[in-house]
Amino acid sequence: MNQNTKIIDLRFGVISMIILLAALSRFIPHPPNFAPIGGMALFGAAYYSKRYLAFAIPIVFMWISDLILNNVVYGQQFEHFVWFYSGSVFTYGAFALIVFFGIFALKKVRVSNLVASALGASIIFFIVSNFGVWFSGTMYPKDFGGLMACYAAGIPFFHNTLAGDLIYSVVMFGAFELSTKKIPQLKLTPAVE
Repeated sequence: MNQNTKIIDLRFGVISMIILLAALSRFIPHPPNFAPIGGMALFGAAYYSKRYLAFAIPIVFMWISDLILNNVVYGQQFEHFVWFYSGSVFTYGAFALIVFFGIFALKKVRVSNLVASALGASIIFFIVSNFGVWFSGTMYPKDFGGLMACYAAGIPFFHNTLAGDLIYSVVMFGAFELSTKKIPQLKLTPAVE
């Protein structure tokens, strides 16, 4: 194994570990919608050199944490094993859109870009997830008024989504940048990962 491969493996491992720790933080009690989802998506988008990894690894870690949450933590609410919960296609769709957004918005990681990206991630998640509640649920009429009522009902949760996206982004990006101070090889942008 050559030196460049070792650096690539180290960088990949550190990035993946930070995303895994963020996914595991979902098991810590938290306010509704205060979650690492946006931060995980943006972090993967900014630091994985292979774009498919930016989509795949954070989504897999989120899905595994969903499996544990839905079948162990909240398992008594379901009659059978839950692989995907109702509306998960919209949550994962929002996640993929945030990654796509982050790939372009975070070509250069700066504080201003990160704050704007976290805000954008929160807005994307709000729009897509609330549309999913309206589209796939029975709580709201399937008309424009029902859609607007669904969005209005989601507004009280938006500040938690924004706070979660901002805080998790700052912690994740900050942890990686601090790691690059201790391990300068992490700064290298590998040609392949």
